Amino acid sequence: MSVKQRLIYLPLGGAGEIGMNCYVYGYGPEGKERLIVVDLGVTFPDMDSSPGVDLIMADISWLEERVDQVEAIFITHAHEDHIGALGLLWPKLKKKVYARRFTAIVGRLKMDESGLPLDALTTVEPWPAKVKAGPFEVGFVPVSHSIPESSALVIDTPVGRLFHSADFKIDPAPVVGEPWDDDLIRSIVEEQPIKALMCDSTNVFSTHPGRSESTLKDPIRDLIKSKGGMVVATTFGSNVARLKTLAEAARAADRSICVLGRSMRRMLSASEEAGVLTNFPRTVSPEEALEIPRGNLMLLVTGSQGERRAASAQLSRGKYLGLEMKAGDTFLFSSKTIPGNERDVLKIMNAFSEMGVDVVDDTGGLYHVSGHANRPDLEHVHRLLLPDMLIPMHGEHRHLREHVKIATEAGIAAEIATNGMMIDLTGEEPQVAEYIETGRIYLDGTALIGALDGVVRDRIRMALNGHVMVTVLLDEQDEPLGDAWVEISGLPTVGRGERLLADTLEADLTEYLEQAGAKVLRDDEKLEENLRRVVRQVTVEEIGKKPEVTIVVSRLQTE
Repeated sequence: MSVKQRLIYLPLGGAGEIGMNCYVYGYGPEGKERLIVVDLGVTFPDMDSSPGVDLIMADISWLEERVDQVEAIFITHAHEDHIGALGLLWPKLKKKVYARRFTAIVGRLKMDESGLPLDALTTVEPWPAKVKAGPFEVGFVPVSHSIPESSALVIDTPVGRLFHSADFKIDPAPVVGEPWDDDLIRSIVEEQPIKALMCDSTNVFSTHPGRSESTLKDPIRDLIKSKGGMVVATTFGSNVARLKTLAEAARAADRSICVLGRSMRRMLSASEEAGVLTNFPRTVSPEEALEIPRGNLMLLVTGSQGERRAASAQLSRGKYLGLEMKAGDTFLFSSKTIPGNERDVLKIMNAFSEMGVDVVDDTGGLYHVSGHANRPDLEHVHRLLLPDMLIPMHGEHRHLREHVKIATEAGIAAEIATNGMMIDLTGEEPQVAEYIETGRIYLDGTALIGALDGVVRDRIRMALNGHVMVTVLLDEQDEPLGDAWVEISGLPTVGRGERLLADTLEADLTEYLEQAGAKVLRDDEKLEENLRRVVRQVTVEEIGKKPEVTIVVSRLQTE
């Protein structure tokens, strides 16, 4: 009797959210499928839900438990939300990584930073070349996006051909990188029909056709030519095409170009090393820039999303590497503000405004175009690929739901799949096979911690409620030795009646200790519980807060 084989798709990150992309495909007997991983990305923290955290990535525990079933990892492109976790999560899987040249260069930098073997990454050629990985054959299909050498993946399986779009737009003239090629896509479909399309949903609500990167050339050149003083522009550091457009506009306006920001310099260097960026105008160092008249200088800087440590934010707070903004200068945001970053971006805009700097953003669409396909472009791709079924990805739930509606109206079987929903693609229609527990991993400093470990939860509680530390000393007979000692953090120092909160707490805690029975004083757990209760009762009465409380009980030991 033959064992039933199934083809599965499982998003661990990137479905039901924008960022943190991580997808799994599998084929084989149920529970014993051979697996491939597509992308290991990150998303970025915010002070409300993850204060102090550096990066957030998908929890790949499900993969770790099945690491012997994993064949390989494929990285579609070098945006952080697709490759940012490579150096952090690779040690958990230790499988061969495949990527195109530019992406591999960026990936090796990440591996090197983490002290990992660079030969784990294999550079592959674009379609029609294929990589064999267990029951899969995977090819990298060039697509246009806002970073060089982005690729969709053609995944051939024993039961049909899959098309994983990754991030893409339809752009016949992307300035840097490969254009979208309808003929190439048609040839892939003609060779073998598409069983399932896993498709980018980011711009599904944008009803107008997407615009080419090349349409920005004239508006940006005209803007920079019209300005006096120094011009500073920020965009995504990975948008090499935009950097080239900005730099060429600066050169046309007789301005020298200075690039500020490590990530931006690294992307330019990787692009030149990969051969995807040529004839980029000569740049000057920050030291050289200081000697150039302001009217003949343009800075390209990191920090389009208001990142606190990036060059844009540093300039908004004063000097950065000796350079500073002055009245009459211009600051251009050649970027879209990602939802959630508005407050940080506005803070920088207002800081520049207070300096007398003219701030120009993308209101009106003159100075930025998206790297993702809009609704008419998505519909065009549906018609090109003619998939039997469609699973939307790379979008919040509302994006996925809308994309399913569009597919269904066009007669394509479709299913919403959010993180943790395993989809069986074996039949004629997608079926939910099972639900996997998914979560997040935080990079906190240099440590990886689970979202449920309690570290960030405790940090939030302390931020909201403050903290009280109580130290109690007991002698050899378990009797209090002196008064309780209190330290408070993140709380008002004065309570009712202008009494110092610490003094009030120490007095009430000492009174409790004097009255506590011998049985309680001998029991650390009970004693800590009661002291914690006293602290919270007093602070509620005095300042209306229930702080986090740490109790330290020290006992003198007899010789």
